[in-house]
Amino acid sequence: MGHLTYLSLLVGCLVVTAPLELLLGVRVYARWRRLVLAVLPEFAVFVVWVLYAIAEGHWDYSDDHTLGVRLPGGIPVEEVLFFLVVPLASVLALEAVRKVTGWDAGYPAEEADA
Repeated sequence: MGHLTYLSLLVGCLVVTAPLELLLGVRVYARWRRLVLAVLPEFAVFVVWVLYAIAEGHWDYSDDHTLGVRLPGGIPVEEVLFFLVVPLASVLALEAVRKVTGWDAGYPAEEADA
């Protein structure tokens, strides 16, 4: 069961933040272009960084806590998912705070809904 540890944490992040989209209606998924623009730069930078760190022997991942499925460069599939799930959860949390508090976070709500 330990090999599901990393994947379980990622699923937990999605489950915990799902109510923000469903109950608060933050519309993160509905504005998927904005989400892609927010996540893609981070995703690219960190995947390259991890691939470099693996190639240089700076770190590795335990097959005891992952599925053992490695993508090219030796990066575990869970690590790639991490760079998608955590930013998604962060964006959901930010949009939930905006919705509940009315904080514009530097851009008006009308612009965000456009």
